[in-house]
Amino acid sequence: MNNQSLYTIRIALIVALGGFLMGFDASVISGVNKFIQIDFNLTDIELGFSVSSLTIIAALAMMISGPLSDRFGRRIMLKVCAIVFTISAVGSALVSNFSLFLIFRMLGGFGVGASLILAPMYIAEIAPPAQRGRLVSFNQLNIVLGITIAFFSNYYILSLGDSDASWVQSLGIAENNWRWMLGVEALPAILYFFGLLTVPRSPRWLVMKNHLVEAKDVLQKFYTDEQAEKDMVAIQDSLETDKNKKKVSVMEIFKPAMRLVITIGLVVGVLQQITGINSVFFYAPMIFEQSGIGTDASFIQAILVGVTNLVFTILAMLLIDKLGRKPLLTFGVAGIGVFMVLLAYGFNSATYSLDSEKINQLSNTELREELSVLAGKSFKNDVAYKNELKSLLGPERAKQNESELITAAISMNPSLILIGILGFVACFAISLGPVMWVLFSELFPLRIRGVAISFVGFVNSAVSAGVQFIFPWELSTIGSSMTFLIYGLFAFASLIFIVRVIPETKGKSLEELEAQLVK
Repeated sequence: MNNQSLYTIRIALIVALGGFLMGFDASVISGVNKFIQIDFNLTDIELGFSVSSLTIIAALAMMISGPLSDRFGRRIMLKVCAIVFTISAVGSALVSNFSLFLIFRMLGGFGVGASLILAPMYIAEIAPPAQRGRLVSFNQLNIVLGITIAFFSNYYILSLGDSDASWVQSLGIAENNWRWMLGVEALPAILYFFGLLTVPRSPRWLVMKNHLVEAKDVLQKFYTDEQAEKDMVAIQDSLETDKNKKKVSVMEIFKPAMRLVITIGLVVGVLQQITGINSVFFYAPMIFEQSGIGTDASFIQAILVGVTNLVFTILAMLLIDKLGRKPLLTFGVAGIGVFMVLLAYGFNSATYSLDSEKINQLSNTELREELSVLAGKSFKNDVAYKNELKSLLGPERAKQNESELITAAISMNPSLILIGILGFVACFAISLGPVMWVLFSELFPLRIRGVAISFVGFVNSAVSAGVQFIFPWELSTIGSSMTFLIYGLFAFASLIFIVRVIPETKGKSLEELEAQLVK
């Protein structure tokens, strides 16, 4: 491997850390939810908004980050992302009220949305064609890695709270665990900023701004002199061609000829989120607590979610060009439906009862007295049991003690829940996760591709925000079993569409696909 190739890989790895921060920032909230709901006395709707607000702002950031990077440059906007991630992490860790918490989390949303667009854009602009797919995939891999590390980090900080070490006590980790979970993100964000100082400006952007000498110098770091010269000419020709192109309106994608491709794009974009993936990523410990395993064990199982997602994402990258897009989608979505039904069955089979012995084992003496009236009573589902706890203790105290009271009362097989969640994440990671973006890059004709991907990507983000927003309310109102059953039914309904409508795109040129799909 020559020096230019090694340099290209190093720069791509540095830039791809933006994906790591994006994944970490989006997923770290999963360990924080329970604690901020208690500390800020949040309703289920307020908790849902605190989670979904980041996705809402990220969707808006995705729309404006491209034009801003055209004006100011890819590198400088990535530096802004690093600064935003740092401020968001520190600010949200230090806030004293819910309003400030929302403001700093929304600020982080700008970093999430912008880095999702800008990191792969920069890598694509510096990578040789033969390496582009692999180098751009660094970013997706880093997103998944960031999600996984966030689960590890949350559990490590939670477990530190039980330590008697003097430094743990002096830092106040036990009483401020959720603040440390959020604040620790500042460390990789600061490293990212300083790493970007070694990254050159994008050669395509430099040519666009007529900095031709610097552009050629940058290209020579990535390519041989001969190839750098050829690329300079190709970039200038491409930009000149772009100037002469008529700007595409968003209405172009709704013309009758585009009906099939935009329908496929919208269905797949909605399906990726409506089956509940971000309910799992953003609320994993909360879901596991509903099975009665307790707080510590729920954080450990959340780590398994991250590891499963990472392993099966890598597997999908290896299989997508061998098996094809449609087989992965068909297998994955069918699996999603099966495992969601398994989750629904697991929670539906649970019963809740507190006898005198279980009540006497509760850690809080006052609770024992108040809950003595429940001795001998049995509840058939989680909603009825939680509502009874709220009527006896009040909503705030019921939420504070929910984990312990569910653990004490529940009778079910928690292994079913673990198998269901891990199976669901595996099926998603090998299908809808990576396949959606590949399909988007292949289905839409070149002339409308940018507009179409932006539109369906925005719809995808909007559905994601909606799913995150209502999930805590769903758990409290219709219960865990019905919530997961709904996700499963969406998957089975969509499976029919996948089998009957979505074409296989493997091995076909973009021109062949356009002739097949655009009538």
